[in-house]
Amino acid sequence: MPSFDTVSELDWVEIKNALEQANKEVSTRFDFKGSDARAELNQKDKTITVFADDDFKLSQVDDVLLNKFAKRGVDSRSIEKGKNEKIGGDKLKRVDKLKEGLESDLAKKVVKLLKDSKMKVSGSIQGTAVRVTGSKKDDLQAAMALIKKDVTDLPLQFNNFRD
Repeated sequence: MPSFDTVSELDWVEIKNALEQANKEVSTRFDFKGSDARAELNQKDKTITVFADDDFKLSQVDDVLLNKFAKRGVDSRSIEKGKNEKIGGDKLKRVDKLKEGLESDLAKKVVKLLKDSKMKVSGSIQGTAVRVTGSKKDDLQAAMALIKKDVTDLPLQFNNFRD
């Protein structure tokens, strides 16, 4: 029976490259001279910690980072911004969370969407993915289009397409 998996995965290599490029640009920019502005990745916790001297520089580091992510093909919807925290003196830090995998609420929403559409496909939750099965390839392609159209708060990929 034809099937595919709906997932939300991050390309960690591209994220690391974008972070390194952003840090390099921040270290060479004149308006950051003498500043301790940088971004650090914690892959285990799936977080990016952004450091800066003040709110303006924090937003500038953000702009550079999002620009590099866009150039490297990393979707900005997978970043959940945290709160700015003071870490002594004027210095600030913010911990942004990287979203990977479908949370149970979103997975349930996708399964309900497929049921309500009256298409000849069915969805089942497989951990952090939703497996969609159907009898025809055309039905699966229509299901992909429906999911892409309705789920916009997280970047989705479709893999493991089996015929």
